[in-house]
Amino acid sequence: MISLSQVHIRVQKLPTGSFAFYGETEQANEVPGYALRKLLFAWHEGSFYGTQLESIRTGYGEALVLTPYMALDYLANPGTLLHGKLSWDADVLLMKKGAALFSEALTAGWYMPSFRHWLQGGMGWKPQLPGAKLGELEHLYKGTQDEDFWHDWFHAAALEMMKEAPDSEIGKEWRRLSEGNALLREGPSAETSWMQEEDWLLAIGWKQDGKPYRICVQLVEPYAETYVDGTTTAKDNGADWRLRFIAQDRQDTNHFVEFSTAGTILVGRVPAAWQDGIDASIQDQTNRVLRILPQLESEFQKGKIVEQLSDDQAWEFLTESSLLLAAAGISVFLPSWWGELSRARPQLRAKVRSSVGTSRRPMFGMDHIIQFDWRVALGGVDLSEEEFHQIAEQKKRLIYIRGRWVQLNPADLEQMKAAMRQREKRKGFSLRDVLEMQLTDEPSQQVSSTGEQKDEFKVHFELNSSLRNLLRKLNQRESLPFVQIDGLEADLRPYQEEGVSWLLFLRGIGLGGCLADDMGLGKTVQFIAYLLAVKGAAEQLTGRIPSQSQSKGQAQRKDQSHSQSNGQTELQAIADTVPSLLICPTSVLGNWQKELERFAPSLNIHLHYGAQRAKGEAFEASVAGADLVITSYNIALLDEEELASITWNTLCLDEAQNIKNAYTKQSQAIRGLNARHRIALTGTPLENRLTELWSIFDFINPGYLGTLRHFNHHYVGPIEKSTDGAPGLTSRVQRLIRPFLLRRVKKDPAIQLSLPEKVESKAYVALTPEQGALYENVVQTLMERIDSLSVMEKKGLILASLTKLKQICDHPSLFLKEGDRAGAGVAPGRGVRSAKLERLLEMIDELRSDGGGCLIFTQFVEMGHLLQRVIAQERGEPVQFLHGAVAKAKRDEMIARFQDDALPEAERCRIFILSLKAGGTGLNLTAANHVFHYDRWWNPAVENQATDRAFRIGQSRDVQVHKFITLGTLEERIDEMIERKKGLSDQIVGTGESWVTEMSTSELRELFALRREWVEK
Repeated sequence: MISLSQVHIRVQKLPTGSFAFYGETEQANEVPGYALRKLLFAWHEGSFYGTQLESIRTGYGEALVLTPYMALDYLANPGTLLHGKLSWDADVLLMKKGAALFSEALTAGWYMPSFRHWLQGGMGWKPQLPGAKLGELEHLYKGTQDEDFWHDWFHAAALEMMKEAPDSEIGKEWRRLSEGNALLREGPSAETSWMQEEDWLLAIGWKQDGKPYRICVQLVEPYAETYVDGTTTAKDNGADWRLRFIAQDRQDTNHFVEFSTAGTILVGRVPAAWQDGIDASIQDQTNRVLRILPQLESEFQKGKIVEQLSDDQAWEFLTESSLLLAAAGISVFLPSWWGELSRARPQLRAKVRSSVGTSRRPMFGMDHIIQFDWRVALGGVDLSEEEFHQIAEQKKRLIYIRGRWVQLNPADLEQMKAAMRQREKRKGFSLRDVLEMQLTDEPSQQVSSTGEQKDEFKVHFELNSSLRNLLRKLNQRESLPFVQIDGLEADLRPYQEEGVSWLLFLRGIGLGGCLADDMGLGKTVQFIAYLLAVKGAAEQLTGRIPSQSQSKGQAQRKDQSHSQSNGQTELQAIADTVPSLLICPTSVLGNWQKELERFAPSLNIHLHYGAQRAKGEAFEASVAGADLVITSYNIALLDEEELASITWNTLCLDEAQNIKNAYTKQSQAIRGLNARHRIALTGTPLENRLTELWSIFDFINPGYLGTLRHFNHHYVGPIEKSTDGAPGLTSRVQRLIRPFLLRRVKKDPAIQLSLPEKVESKAYVALTPEQGALYENVVQTLMERIDSLSVMEKKGLILASLTKLKQICDHPSLFLKEGDRAGAGVAPGRGVRSAKLERLLEMIDELRSDGGGCLIFTQFVEMGHLLQRVIAQERGEPVQFLHGAVAKAKRDEMIARFQDDALPEAERCRIFILSLKAGGTGLNLTAANHVFHYDRWWNPAVENQATDRAFRIGQSRDVQVHKFITLGTLEERIDEMIERKKGLSDQIVGTGESWVTEMSTSELRELFALRREWVEK
């Protein structure tokens, strides 16, 4: 219940600019907030009748807070309860009068921009009241002794009104002023310190000069007519530049009168309508100019502007002073040529000589020096290097040459001369420099003795036809021709032909490339085709087989000779008889050997691996006659000396992300090997950091991306720390790497159309030493006991041994029954106890980097648990395992978590392990586009049923099926048997594994025997 006693209302301005309203009774008791709401705001619509007002505690008790505009709106017309007994503090009564004035001013448009707030770094408004209203406001000033209080209140209320009602008149006025107005946007600066309020209002366009003319400033150039040594210069070399005033008609801009800066009429006649006050206008403009540019005041006539300027003064007026005058709203007339000349920066050009790139063997390489001649472009005038140095010696800022004015900025001239001297020290430009400038349209960079790189003056290249053609091919690789390759036992898809042609083209110009196609698109077969093409070219050149031009037998001998010459030129670019070297992970050594046997049986392959591999002086003899030497990353480090003794035909890295850490000994050793051509194969050229990309590029084209320190400073840091990814820098890196990185993804429509719906591949891995020892021990035990057992006992022992051997091939901990302790031998070495697990982790990394999902089938529940622990630990993401003991409700939940696209990405699980029996049938798991068969089930139909969990109706993506096979073990033998059986009307090898128990002892020994060459040393 509200007391009927007298309530006294006070208002306090808060530091935030808002106002606190509070009340007290005659007994000096505070009035609670709910009572104030009813007493003061029962009729105030703007505050929703007080319901939206915040309540705070002040030193005077509970108060209600009103924003500046709401306080103005309320006090201008307070609506209180009729029966309320209120009294207002004296200051509040003054505020009510001020609020009424300000409310009327905002409605009537009585306001103007606040020069005071602009000087403080903001933009605001102040009241501009007419006549008697201004007197009322001045009376308020006297009543409070604080003019700023009133202006700040009006300013804050006006800004609030613009925000709440942007289409109000004051909001429209704000947009009209601020759009495109740099002076308002940038605020005050040292260049605007001369401004007074009148100057500022004119400059921002609030006030308009009502005169029929405007007073402008003109700079007049010296009269140029004489020529000295072929160079046109100003008359008698000593003429000065002149300043004038121009009175220009606002309606007819072609009508003007020229005045000297002293006010004397020089050209034209002053119209009668202008004569009244034009002298005062010229003096006002003189005062404004001198406030802006006090250095122009005449030494002999104080308050007047000098009429003549020296060359240096004219340069300062052209480049700086004229801009200050224009920013102040003063029109400036400059010589007609200055606009174009001021925008034109001098250009340093390197004109490539016509002979570059036309040699018989177009083998460049990144360090190939390009021969060129210097040209300098100054203001549209082209100068030779000799002419440039002659003009630079004159040390003038402006010079008249060949009928044109040219500006000579001393800083630019020194930078150009320094760039020329620097290039002379570095013996010119390399192909690397040309590529960097052409691909990014930015200057190359020099390296200091400390390793830091400094920007040079930008150099523009004028390329000859040969280099233009080379750059066109680098950027339009789809236009490269493809020649049929002899000896390739495969039909290449169009995108694979493009990849092979691209690799051969890069080889021809001595540049390396990174083939970064998605997993499953055939990087292996493309490299094999490349090797065959290089071998074929070498055989043609050595005469071992006829070239195409020789076999055609043209009718005219001259044409035939010319054709053979051209063909030999192209062949020389790619041909070589030295062996190539392939370095790959140990886990895929067998995979490469199998694929080479399948696709290129004519290639002579040498495997440099194992304890018996050649060392020292015997190494070179061991690889003689080979087309390709294959080794692993570990061996490449151990045998660095042997591998470095040969300059390889081609050096190729498979899974090139293995050298992503540029500081490791392995990465440094491999990057230090010598080769005529370098190729990197990887599905993930960039996994976590940009430095990984640098490491691969420093392998394929050493030095192309600069030093690692430079790359980190200029790209890695700014891009990886930027919240928006630094699109400009990112784009520059993309332009630099694009010619040397070929990346095709399965979701590319052009690729998707040429892929089958399901692609099956085999991943061959080797046994670790631990697995090899366990495997041989099981086989030996079986062979020792097999002949002494009954038929039933024999079958039982064979099946038990079969299971043990498969467990050993999967992971030794599975056979040793280590349980939860299994993970201790896996991380951080990442599967060092099992090459199969190591390879699986690598392939999961690659497919997850592309956002793919996978199914992993195993027939052993304990293996599933091991995989779940290790993958989750390595990947840092959830991994599900479905097996026979999982209840139906949990099973459904796991499937939904894998399949449901509606779930947030953080709640989904993209890696799904399934036991072959529990998950091999009856499930729809089309969210997977990769299927892994970690251990083989000897009946292909069972594996196919499992694969069909992903490859079924509803699957919109191609499915990649990966089958792991351990080389040298029964897995490889049985895989070969299955393949042979498939050729007989898809006949399968029985059902289950019972057929193995029917083998004789000798057959079992052949089946189970371990081939030691595939056991890691």
